[in-house]
Amino acid sequence: MSSTAEISYNPPIGALAARIRSLASANDGRIILGIAGSPGSGKSTLARSLATQVGAIAVAVPMDGFHLANISLTALGRRNRKGAVDTFDAWGYVALLNRILQERAHEVYAPSFDRAIGEPIAAEVVIKPDHKVIITEGNYLLLDAAPWNRISTLTREIWFCEAPAEERRHRLIQRHQQHGRTLAEATSWADQVDAANAEVIQATRERADLIVHTASV
Repeated sequence: MSSTAEISYNPPIGALAARIRSLASANDGRIILGIAGSPGSGKSTLARSLATQVGAIAVAVPMDGFHLANISLTALGRRNRKGAVDTFDAWGYVALLNRILQERAHEVYAPSFDRAIGEPIAAEVVIKPDHKVIITEGNYLLLDAAPWNRISTLTREIWFCEAPAEERRHRLIQRHQQHGRTLAEATSWADQVDAANAEVIQATRERADLIVHTASV
């Protein structure tokens, strides 16, 4: 799925943004909204769209910035299943969420992830003092295992972004091809690595505060 793909949402994006504004107005401090979902569900696009809809008080912060670097994955023997739960710096991600809530007087910098090179980029996302709403998205936000299970104590709500399995598969194959894999390589990765991760993630769906359905238009 390209970054310019259009996606429809149920509930509609306007209603989702209104829900976030209501959550923010009911809280004197800063809030974090989490968006979980399987690979290819559209959660990154949803997070960015919501930040735009909510306005200047909001910023999107991806969990993907906490991918382990490829050199580390190779050393650990995990490069061939990148995206699995043990290929992230989960403790670092939880520490960032804590900093976001506690450090309001100055900027907090967070890493992003560059799909073109397949590596995290340090300190590319800035959380400013006037950012009251932080929208963070990632695969494992609802996982009931340490340290992932701490995320629910740091977020105001966690939503689950869902798309039909075939739609997700189509998006993933397209994405992998856009970043240099052949059709055969892209299909293999989607059907093996991404699908195995999706089984783990889909099992956490019932813990979400809201299910957001996405579809390409």
